[in-house]
Amino acid sequence: MDETANRKVAIVTGASKGIGRAICVELAAWGCYVIVNYRSDEAGAVQSLELIKEAGGDGEIVQFNVSDNEETQVAIEGICSRFETVDILINNAGIAADELFVMMRPEAWNSVINTSLNGFYNVTRPVLEKMIPQKKGAVVTISSAAGIMGNRGQANYAAAKAGLIGASRVVASEVARLGIRVNVVAPGLIDTDMIKDAPVANIKTLIPMARIGRPQEVAKVVRFLCSEDASYITGQVISVNGGMF
Repeated sequence: MDETANRKVAIVTGASKGIGRAICVELAAWGCYVIVNYRSDEAGAVQSLELIKEAGGDGEIVQFNVSDNEETQVAIEGICSRFETVDILINNAGIAADELFVMMRPEAWNSVINTSLNGFYNVTRPVLEKMIPQKKGAVVTISSAAGIMGNRGQANYAAAKAGLIGASRVVASEVARLGIRVNVVAPGLIDTDMIKDAPVANIKTLIPMARIGRPQEVAKVVRFLCSEDASYITGQVISVNGGMF
């Protein structure tokens, strides 16, 4: 008997830690079979899968680098060939390489753009090829408050995250009549490894709620957008940032 029978199949990129891991656990607890993607942190991906099972769910690990088009195409085709449907895609993979723009090295610019923005194309396009004949599916992409407001020292990151918003809105308009919803979640300052070197005490003074967000708080919004409760929501950007404007 197919172990995924009657379960939604969800792909989560960049799922070895942080927000990606929290989304995996939330979707698993909701009843999804979760495909945990990672690029290099195998131990983290294994831990994510363990937490999925602790939450009463199930899933598997699939390694590929979202910034590599050919590698990603092969991986997604393999996933799509093994499952009757792919119901949910979460584009979470992303990196930061902060530098003042005038001092920014080409590799810092290119690596961030390639992972977040090109990764969105590399993963989403082949997944949509699976979803379109199904006439159903939900795509949620993780952007950032930086993509809306900008942030000093993060021109590359802000460009990539803003690009995700623009691309998602266009794709949402193209596939809406096919039963596929495409939305964006833009977290603010969230308690993950990405902010470990940030001046958190100073930043908190800029947040109306005066605290750092939790990965689980982002994950619950993602789960809502994947559910039928959000059946009339597409092409939208939902900020999870404690009230920052």
